[in-house]
Amino acid sequence: MDRKWGRVLGAALAFALLLQAVTGMLMASFYAPSATTAWAAVAYIQEEVTLGWFVRGLHSMGASITVVLLGLHLVQTIASGTYATAPRRNWFLGLVAMSLVLAFALTGYLLPWDQKGYWATQVATSLLGETPLVGDYLRRVVQGGGDYGNLTLTHFYALHTMLLPALTATLVVIHIRWARRTQAWWPEDAWRDAIACAAVVAVGYALVVRAHGAPLEAPADPSSQYDARPEWYFLPLFQMLKYLPGKLETIGALGLPLVVGAVLVFLPMASRRTAFVAVAAIGIGAGGLALIAKISDAHNEPYQKGRARAEADARRALALAKKGVPPAGGMAVYDNDPAERARKLFADKCVGCHVLDDEPAAGKGNGAADPRRANGDEKGPLLTGWMSRAWLTDFLKQPDAPKYFGNTKKLHGMKPVKAEGEELRALVEWIYAQGGGKFDQALADRGHEIYKRDDCDDCHSDDGKTEGVDGAPNFAGHASAEWIEKLIRDGGLPTLFSDHNEMPKLGKEKLSDDDVAALATLIEGQRS
Repeated sequence: MDRKWGRVLGAALAFALLLQAVTGMLMASFYAPSATTAWAAVAYIQEEVTLGWFVRGLHSMGASITVVLLGLHLVQTIASGTYATAPRRNWFLGLVAMSLVLAFALTGYLLPWDQKGYWATQVATSLLGETPLVGDYLRRVVQGGGDYGNLTLTHFYALHTMLLPALTATLVVIHIRWARRTQAWWPEDAWRDAIACAAVVAVGYALVVRAHGAPLEAPADPSSQYDARPEWYFLPLFQMLKYLPGKLETIGALGLPLVVGAVLVFLPMASRRTAFVAVAAIGIGAGGLALIAKISDAHNEPYQKGRARAEADARRALALAKKGVPPAGGMAVYDNDPAERARKLFADKCVGCHVLDDEPAAGKGNGAADPRRANGDEKGPLLTGWMSRAWLTDFLKQPDAPKYFGNTKKLHGMKPVKAEGEELRALVEWIYAQGGGKFDQALADRGHEIYKRDDCDDCHSDDGKTEGVDGAPNFAGHASAEWIEKLIRDGGLPTLFSDHNEMPKLGKEKLSDDDVAALATLIEGQRS
């Protein structure tokens, strides 16, 4: 191949950087750099702005294309011998520009303020904090204080969109000027460069269309547990650190890049063969570590399950964002989910007396279990699995247990039912059937016979009108959403717990109709 074709890699790299600048400016016109608005802004670009998904995808894929072209350009300069024959100052200038490009990738990672960017970048700043003598100072300067927050995002935004572009553009212009000073560019090299630039656009277009843009994960949640992975070009370092325990991990994180950098700095003093072997060793080592990391993750079942959850959370968050992101931004997008709102209402209004386990903690959207568990001290009955067949079966055997009505002042005293085995199963089926849903009609009919035979109707009724005895609720519609809504508004109704009611009234003065309906739906869902 004509050696002149090798020089197009520099032009392609410069064009890729220009493409990053253009797509970055387009996104900046819609982006809002704050912890409350960043994720919502990126979601808006991704989902609502015309071709926003494509521009963002091209910017994301462009970062990978730029890193690849950097590596190829480095190899080409060694293969052609220009690394040694050209002015050394240009080689050193190119290495500095390469470092700035990697800094671009790192700072841009955080800007969506999603789970992946938040946690992956936090790992990087934590390692920066381990730098001897000045580490803590550098970390605090970069992240704007002792903790991640709004200043962290604005600092990274300023670096990514102002300082780094200015430095990189200056160095690239000088680098190109020095490289082209003795070469005639027009017209022979110009058309080759044009073809290379067109190839960059074609590859970027193909990658973006294939992936349909760039991924956006759920909003950053500092309280969650997220197993972060860096982008592929930082993956070799990530994998290397796994082999270094304790303090050696910090030494490796800081020392390995310095060693690679030192090797590249001294390459112009080495022979072409030595230089080529050194670069090949770095490339093969990095590629091998990245491959090991990918294979390891592919066989890591907990990590794969975590990825599945993260992807599900991302889809859910984006779907909720289409309803509009509340002013609180980010995590507040989950408020658009009635179930999430119900969990928050439950945490605010109900946890003083009840426990509802295994529900996602309010606002997190990550499936985390409510840390509270029934311990026998709650005033009201356990609502985990409330009115499900299993709950009813256990309740009918021990209604006065502390987790049921044992701690109430007025509702305790119910005796265990006499029915056992299949008869108990039939009675449970009849009670369950009062709330609707799928049930065994024949078994429920048998249960109604047992209900009358064992004199359950001495206290309870099932006509929807008659008041029970000693607070025994009427079974008509029992545990249906409508029944639960009445209970939430006023449990003291005659057909509910009448004068034995101990629940506070949560009518319109305290909860809107929508809030009551959301709570009722949440609690009714325990029946399944």
